[in-house]
Amino acid sequence: MSLTNPSATFELVYAKRLLAKTLMPDVTYAAVLLLVTGAAIYAAIVYNGLVRLQNEIGRAWANIDVLLKQRHDEIPNLVACVKGYMDHERQTLEAVTLARTASMNAASIPQKAQAYLLMTGALRSFFVVAERYPQLKANQNFLALQNRISELEERIADRREFFNDDVNTYNTRIAQLPEVFLARAMKLQPRQMFRANEQDRLSAEVKLALARGQGTS
Repeated sequence: MSLTNPSATFELVYAKRLLAKTLMPDVTYAAVLLLVTGAAIYAAIVYNGLVRLQNEIGRAWANIDVLLKQRHDEIPNLVACVKGYMDHERQTLEAVTLARTASMNAASIPQKAQAYLLMTGALRSFFVVAERYPQLKANQNFLALQNRISELEERIADRREFFNDDVNTYNTRIAQLPEVFLARAMKLQPRQMFRANEQDRLSAEVKLALARGQGTS
């Protein structure tokens, strides 16, 4: 029957405890370092994602703004083209001119959205009235301008959808956890979509009706 040496057993237990004490600070430091590194990487990913969204919103809005300006430039050509054909439709022409002025003077995105509605309504009424003039419908310059403006309208609608999707994604991300903390540190604010609310739509319709009324007086 073998007997365990008490001295050897004590030394073995002491060595294990000493090893544990020695390794514990290293393990704790490694865990903290791993946690901090992971948090830093995640913060960098979130930061880059928010910056990317901001850039995409900027590019999307720049595309819309260019198309709006192109449409502005076509309105004088359109009005000049129909002179001699629609001289008795002064209120319709003045409504288009007023809408162009409002669109050019709009500064903020909500103002541009309201002006966009005003211009779209004025052009829609303009082309409906133009249908009454067969000679105008046969004018190649007028048809070219009509097609050009219709093309611009379609492109603006497409870009508006992309822009609003990007803004919606951006606004959602900066308001949800944990991105909200980084967004606050970056002083990010919600962005406005390119769309008019019901009040803006009614206001645009009133302005268009007033322009027509002034033209008939």
